[in-house]
Amino acid sequence: MSFGGLPTCRHSLLSHLLKITLWRAATTVRLVFLTNYYFMLRWVLLFLFVVIAELYAYQAFKTITKSHWFLAGYITVSVFVDIFVIYQFTQFDRSVGQTKLTLLTLGLLLVTFLPKLVVTLVLFTEDVVRIMIGIGRWTSGTPQDFFIERRKFVSAIALGIAAVPFFSLAYGMIRGKYDFRVIKQPLEFDDLPDAFDGLTITHISDIHSGSFDNREKIRYAIDLINSQQSDLVLFTGDIVNSKASEMHPWIDVFKEIHAPRFGKYSILGNHDYGEYLKWPSENHKRENFEAIKDLHRQIDFKLLMNEHVVLESNGQKIAVVGVENWGHNFKKVGDLDKAAQGLTADDFKILLSHDPSHWEYQVKDHSSHFQLTLSGHTHGMQFGIEVPGLKWSPVQYVYKQWAGLYENLGRYIYVNRGFGFHAYPGRVGIWPEITVLELKKRVNNA
Repeated sequence: MSFGGLPTCRHSLLSHLLKITLWRAATTVRLVFLTNYYFMLRWVLLFLFVVIAELYAYQAFKTITKSHWFLAGYITVSVFVDIFVIYQFTQFDRSVGQTKLTLLTLGLLLVTFLPKLVVTLVLFTEDVVRIMIGIGRWTSGTPQDFFIERRKFVSAIALGIAAVPFFSLAYGMIRGKYDFRVIKQPLEFDDLPDAFDGLTITHISDIHSGSFDNREKIRYAIDLINSQQSDLVLFTGDIVNSKASEMHPWIDVFKEIHAPRFGKYSILGNHDYGEYLKWPSENHKRENFEAIKDLHRQIDFKLLMNEHVVLESNGQKIAVVGVENWGHNFKKVGDLDKAAQGLTADDFKILLSHDPSHWEYQVKDHSSHFQLTLSGHTHGMQFGIEVPGLKWSPVQYVYKQWAGLYENLGRYIYVNRGFGFHAYPGRVGIWPEITVLELKKRVNNA
């Protein structure tokens, strides 16, 4: 009897396994379908959005000019740029990463599409007004006037407003990305050792050597750095976009940065870990990381990896503390306690930390008391407005400290706007920066 029941049990087990297998297969098929469905839906919506923007932009030009040659030329250029941008995006290879061509592609996308988006917003608003007026006339018994002719002056205004981002972004790509500015920032401290009163520091950040395309402009920037004749040179990370090889053509140029009295020190940034590429293997990624670290040696910078160095003058000391990258939304390998081991809260410390969110979340209230932190990372988003009385960039909605000097209870952070550029191959309003800080002993007149 027990042997007779075995086939039934076996049959029941096989049936159960078959049901589970079929259920899992069906679930997988549904997930794949839904994933592909939402993927296709996003692309369809994006395509419709682009088409709508193109139609509005064409309407604006058609309203203010009747030249068939001009309109035909506009359509030809727009179609060519759209096809080029779409094609290049489909060809992006994560194993290669950002190239000069991908930089150009994103630049073209911004230069051409943002102005069209401005035109679309203006003319869409006019359409809403036209429809409301048309409905009002229709309800009053004049349905023939429902569609009111588009106003020529509104199209002219739309195109005039759109010209601002168009020419600004184009200028940023042609000249702005190498429009280096030297910004001088004095700082006073109560606890700065007397021997270091007047210490000058040249601070650079975010080189992103893989984006460079003009050797003469980079040499000019290096000359600017050397002309400051500072006592100390500090670099706060992102020497490359992803690969060590990106820096190879520029090693001889950056090696020309003069060795000042107290030396040249550097740290790593989020791009220096190779996190944004698809590597053939973990070994390739590790080898690239080691090569990136060695780049600092090749340009005569001392790389600080969660460690510090002590600078001495006339028997007094200050410390330069360097941590690996720590970002609220990025890689977190910076270790403040390890880097400052052996230092006391009374020691004067200059902290190098690539991402300013580190200061916000850990540094400013840390018991080790870091008097001055130097960061970069944000680039000021390479786009914004900085004029007397107004300082704005979209990046300020992500980072509380995004460009310049900030203070909290006597502790300071200075965020460098970046030396190079990344993604968008230009800068508008937020120019590449070489910072010169002068540390002074505060005089108490009480």
